[in-house]
Amino acid sequence: MEEPGELKQAVINATAGAASGAVSRTVTSPLDVIKIRFQVQLEPTSSWALLRKELHGTSKYTGMFQAAKDIFKEEGLPGFWRGNVPALLMVMPYTAIQFTVLHKLKTFAAGSSKAEDRIHLSPYLSYVSGAAAGSAATVGSYPFDLVRTILASQGEPKVHPNMRSVFAYIIKDRGFRGLYAGLSPTLVEIIPYAGLQFGTYDTFKRWCMAWNSSKSSDADKVNDYISSFQLFVCGLAAGTCAKAVCHPLDVVKKRFQIQGLQRHPRYGAVVECRAYTNIVDAFYRILQKEGWAGLYKGIIPSVVKAAPAGAVTFLTYEFFLEWLESSLN
Repeated sequence: MEEPGELKQAVINATAGAASGAVSRTVTSPLDVIKIRFQVQLEPTSSWALLRKELHGTSKYTGMFQAAKDIFKEEGLPGFWRGNVPALLMVMPYTAIQFTVLHKLKTFAAGSSKAEDRIHLSPYLSYVSGAAAGSAATVGSYPFDLVRTILASQGEPKVHPNMRSVFAYIIKDRGFRGLYAGLSPTLVEIIPYAGLQFGTYDTFKRWCMAWNSSKSSDADKVNDYISSFQLFVCGLAAGTCAKAVCHPLDVVKKRFQIQGLQRHPRYGAVVECRAYTNIVDAFYRILQKEGWAGLYKGIIPSVVKAAPAGAVTFLTYEFFLEWLESSLN
């Protein structure tokens, strides 16, 4: 049985995590929509690749700015927030579970719930705690991630007008197991991604604290001090590193999620139902048909998005955590 203080802290962490996830997802939704459109496009996603293969004009999207222009022209401003409702329903429980589990694991490893004790955990424990927290959060919120991907990838005219339509389509076409289509590559991705994100974030925070301490004449007073700007930079760097390393797994995950989804012909070929039998087969087929570039489709908007997403998530989390703790304690 948890002590009242521990339960209260868990609620505070969950609330701060949910708020930070909601803010980050909403702010970066346009980049996420562009990234998804690239990832589910089987044709080349750059003008250079088209010219090299002499496939003039066969790709819907060939660059980030061109994609943004086309989406705005065809779908209007709301097109950049397509699927944002299920994205929020996914990311709020995801970040709530993630930060709560992370806090619990760090508290257990440090033997203390105090932030000043937990920040000095070894980098290895930070990586392991982040990976475990990310895995737990993924399983708890995955169906909404799937629905968000389908809505964001379909373009105009819409095949599915809303969340209800997507859920009905998945259950009818794939059964209840279909709600977890692509979960395996997601878990394979989230373990290194969350581990890198939280591990590097804690590492960068320690570096900043050490730098602040070295610049002060009174080290005892500033040893644990870190500015909002430094938190922003730490989150930005952590998000960028994690996304750059794990992007190919995200491409594979998206392909599993939209297998069999029909779209207007102008968006190019569709990923046929059961096109891939497993993760290894998906990697092999993408490499065979699309080359190495296929595994990095959407990497530019992904990295551009990951930097502010990581920064906004961590900065907003720290802000809400401090505000809630000061208000409720």
